[in-house]
Amino acid sequence: MRISERIAGFAIIGLGLGLVPAHGFDGTRQPSDVAPAVSVDVVPWSAGPMTGPLAVAPNPPTTTESGEALGIALGLNAIAPEPPRKLTPLEAFRSAEQALRSGDATRGISALEYAAENGLAAAQWKLGRMYANGEGIAQNDIRAFEYFSRIANTHADDTPGTPRGRLVAKAFVSLGHYYLEGVPNSDVKSDPVRARQMYSHAASYFGDLDAQYHLARMYLEGNGVAKDPKQAARWLGLAANKGQYQAQAMLGAMLFKGQGVPRQAARGLMWLMLARDAAASNDAWIVDLYSAAIRQVSDDERALALAYLEQHLKDRR
Repeated sequence: MRISERIAGFAIIGLGLGLVPAHGFDGTRQPSDVAPAVSVDVVPWSAGPMTGPLAVAPNPPTTTESGEALGIALGLNAIAPEPPRKLTPLEAFRSAEQALRSGDATRGISALEYAAENGLAAAQWKLGRMYANGEGIAQNDIRAFEYFSRIANTHADDTPGTPRGRLVAKAFVSLGHYYLEGVPNSDVKSDPVRARQMYSHAASYFGDLDAQYHLARMYLEGNGVAKDPKQAARWLGLAANKGQYQAQAMLGAMLFKGQGVPRQAARGLMWLMLARDAAASNDAWIVDLYSAAIRQVSDDERALALAYLEQHLKDRR
């Protein structure tokens, strides 16, 4: 049941990217992209004297001299083909997107690697996600970790709220996950303190809602930091107000139960309603929290929760 239906029920009783021409992914344009040289018909050289306006000396000149002489005689400057031009990282990235959409994974990944090696954060992020999830490439957490680390090391001070800033924040969150769990059979060991640093930078500097949720959980569980329910509730509140439904569920449960914070059952139920409505099919824990709360709530608390919910939805429009 969606929120709008639930409110009514309670009232009766809450980066497309453009296409570019085909390119070679050694970083050069294909010959079809190069303007052809101007050609002229050259009279075969004859040892005998020539007459007319194009007469030349009877001694055969060298090939170079004959070309220059003909060019001068015709009033043309010699035109050489353009040398192959290396793609910019952005051009390579766009071509990679086109190749991947068309099913050419080999060409697409080659172009992404070229763009990533030349410093394009978007290409580094995409390759990191592909390696992390095994999308079109063999799953490899270490390669993913390396690409996310490049982004974090180079762009930690990027402007928050920009497209690249949001991407950098997600790279920090991904690194937080890796440091929290570690990578088996590698030098990346579980390090909750380091994980908290990754989440904290993304949460505070970039304002990333997922980072705020994961940082809150660390404060709530005392993992990598001293347990602090008030700090947990603060970070959950920031993420919940941005629509992070997992944060909404945890904050709702804390407020409904009075867990580490003063009890506010109606407001807690409001957050649980929002979380329940947004929960995915595999988020059984959120459904359980909501179901437990709805069985315990009083009629007055239920009515107040609906009032809070209506106001919250109105404020977000």
